[in-house]
Amino acid sequence: MERPDWETSLDVAVRAAQDWLAGVGDRPIRPERDLDEMVATLDRALPSGPSDPGRVIADLVEVAEPGLLAINSPRFHGWVMGGVTPAGVAADWLVTAWDQNAGMATPTPATTALEHVAARWVRELLGMDPDVSVGFTTGATMANLVCLAAARDAVLRAHGWDVEARGLVGGPAVRVVGPDHTHVSVTKALRILGLGQDRLVRVATDDNARMDPDALAEVVRDTSGPLIVTTQAGDVHTGGIDRFDAIADVLDEVRADQPDGGVWLHVDGAIGLWGLASPDLRPSFAGVERADSWSSDAHKWLNVPYDSGMAMTRHPDAHRRAFSMSGDYLAMGDGMANPGDWVPEMSRRARGVPVWAVLASLGRSGVVEVVDRTHRMAVRCARLLDAQDGVEVLNEVELNQVLVRFRAHDGEVDLHTPAVLAAVQQGGATFPSHATWDGHPAVRISVSHWRTDVDDIDRTVAALMQAHCRLRTEAPDHADR
Repeated sequence: MERPDWETSLDVAVRAAQDWLAGVGDRPIRPERDLDEMVATLDRALPSGPSDPGRVIADLVEVAEPGLLAINSPRFHGWVMGGVTPAGVAADWLVTAWDQNAGMATPTPATTALEHVAARWVRELLGMDPDVSVGFTTGATMANLVCLAAARDAVLRAHGWDVEARGLVGGPAVRVVGPDHTHVSVTKALRILGLGQDRLVRVATDDNARMDPDALAEVVRDTSGPLIVTTQAGDVHTGGIDRFDAIADVLDEVRADQPDGGVWLHVDGAIGLWGLASPDLRPSFAGVERADSWSSDAHKWLNVPYDSGMAMTRHPDAHRRAFSMSGDYLAMGDGMANPGDWVPEMSRRARGVPVWAVLASLGRSGVVEVVDRTHRMAVRCARLLDAQDGVEVLNEVELNQVLVRFRAHDGEVDLHTPAVLAAVQQGGATFPSHATWDGHPAVRISVSHWRTDVDDIDRTVAALMQAHCRLRTEAPDHADR
């Protein structure tokens, strides 16, 4: 068998990646081709035999780039997504090249140690206790699932039921309570865990999507069975931060009549948990440390490549019971827990290594600078837009989310706002995303990119206002329809 030619294919990939990253801030953010066009281009017959790897990669670059969304542009403001950093990209390449199956500690000591250190750094940045368990997941959806699986184990065990051994059938019913604006990743986790999304009891929220502690107290009063309450460190639309101290006080009253461990407080922190790293923003999270678990998403505000979520709990035993595994064919570690003991997968990439690299590259001050600057840019964006005629900023900017609505001359929003968004996205200079708020369309501007600066925000506002003013001029009076 011929010696594999790694150099040619990797050289092609490196050149293509460098070209893409060097120009991503200048190219149109929208893809040049839509899904149908991309399928038509790529839907070829399976090759009958081997092909030169370098040519395959060159062909991949040529056919794929027209269909790529420039998420790594500093003016990409859609869906709360950050952009990759140099250290994160390089570490992610090495993770793939090293080809370590990082589920077990003993066979892969280097990647296990890197994840162990990355977990410690995360705890220190967020101000968490050193015994908080950390599992590196694929993203925030899986992080929520992991935390809620640990919660399910703990609250049922407190009521005398071993769900890991016996399953849910025949056990006490678990009550799950969350805010009106609970993210869909939480309801998806409830489905997968057999708790059921329709069993979620929703609690009223305020104008910034923050759970009302008094309404929560009414809902959970006299709860005697297993109870899980989910909260948010940053709503996906508004960035609203739940009032954790008040919520924890409510649950402490419920705990007084429960067996130890029968109540679990979870924080969905995908949007804003990294705000804890900022001395200026941390006071807004007062009481978050009183929770039992926290989820986070490193590809958002921390700007780590994808496959970078984190599930954290202050109950390592419950966490590990939900996911540990053993078998006579597995090389289980004697000391440090296997990375696979904290997440669903046994076969997994060493996804904590890019987190280590990004944190090593930025350091504490670098993370704080990114968080504080993007927060300031979101505030600037909201201030500039709110001063314009026919523009309504719908949220208090607590973190890095701006929710805005555009009105036609007659006040109509249901057609005008989506038209503004579509025109801006098609223009390619910036890319906010759609939202629905209070039953009507809105535009969500998520400022998460590590390079977004004043110029990027001003260009985003200018693009939005140009589309808004042009469409206002062209549109007929909707009152006549």
